[in-house]
Amino acid sequence: MRYLFVHQNFPGQFLHLLRHLAQDPANEIVFISEPNASQIQGVRRVAYRLPRGGMDGVHPGARDFDLALLRAECVARAALSLRELGYRPDIVIGHHGWGELLNLGDVFPGVPVLGYFEFFYHADALDVGFDPEFPSPESIRPTIRARNAVNLQALALGGHGHTPTRFQWMTYPDWARERIALLPEGVDLSACSPDPSAFRRPLPVAGTVIAPQDRLVTYVARDLEPYRGFHVFMRALPRILAARPDVRVVLVGGDGVSYGARLPQGAWRARMMAELAGRIDPDRVHFAGRVDYDTFRALLRRSDAHVYLTYPFVASWSLREAMAMGCAIVGSDTVPVREFLADGRTGRLVPFLDPDGIAEGVLEVLADARLSARLRRGARRQAERTLDMAAYLARYRDLIDRVARRGA
Repeated sequence: MRYLFVHQNFPGQFLHLLRHLAQDPANEIVFISEPNASQIQGVRRVAYRLPRGGMDGVHPGARDFDLALLRAECVARAALSLRELGYRPDIVIGHHGWGELLNLGDVFPGVPVLGYFEFFYHADALDVGFDPEFPSPESIRPTIRARNAVNLQALALGGHGHTPTRFQWMTYPDWARERIALLPEGVDLSACSPDPSAFRRPLPVAGTVIAPQDRLVTYVARDLEPYRGFHVFMRALPRILAARPDVRVVLVGGDGVSYGARLPQGAWRARMMAELAGRIDPDRVHFAGRVDYDTFRALLRRSDAHVYLTYPFVASWSLREAMAMGCAIVGSDTVPVREFLADGRTGRLVPFLDPDGIAEGVLEVLADARLSARLRRGARRQAERTLDMAAYLARYRDLIDRVARRGA
């Protein structure tokens, strides 16, 4: 079978699927993306580059769409070069979020497209207006609605789509859901497995060493920002540190902004450290930045309490991996997290907006060995039941085959 994948950041959501498909030498796989250093054996890469230029004169609400149309043109040119070389895929698979798939039907008429639908934006619900610390003015609503321009264009093209969680599926309008399959993503349960011996070894990380007698609290996000509850977690730390002198805290994440608005200047880490000056012991709170995957896994396997917080927004892959590694998870009692964790069985759910409630949840997990063991077992078993990679890939292949047959 001939595959054409598209994602601006290779390999995006498709790492495990690509590795799986590349095992069959009968498959031909081409991936169009912006340049980066990543490579997967058996996958041929074709790069596109966005032309440089400003957006002077573009309405603020149209900037995302303007960039999406530009990406669509660049990807279509790259696809046209493939067509001229004689490559016609049996199916196109990609992510609808950046507009890259919009023009491929013109290049490859009749070729079915299977697109990843990640999130449908709402101007007065879900993430927008969730956190009263950051009220959303009414003037921003048109801009938020306009962010669905690519979603709506993709749906209008009549292709096939999928999304990984019921929460994400429910963000789409009723009329759109019948076109979007629910395809829960999997985790490599072998690579992400518990390791009880990790608690008996010193763990060097972030310029320090976590000793076996230390109680380790972990927090992971792509970037340290409000969408992932960084600000409220930081405000929970003084109580946690005061109650447990044996606690060390390691936070993983960059100083950028992946979601939401940027600060006028500086980063959230600096702002929160300034706010909490004198209340947090810097010798016990360690910022690791972005870490490699082995370090990430070592931290979670050693974690005594792992904190995962999020607005009503797309859940992170790290939550799934934490479940697979049998973490005792303290998670926010928000809709996307409740889809994965049940309070008292597979995690301890706490109110996102309440630093004292978050601290209480962490302290309860640290103090109650029976609760911690129950949560760890429950999280791993739930991962084995619902996040198995082989089962996920089998469902993915079945969906691809069904979509490809419809387009044949």
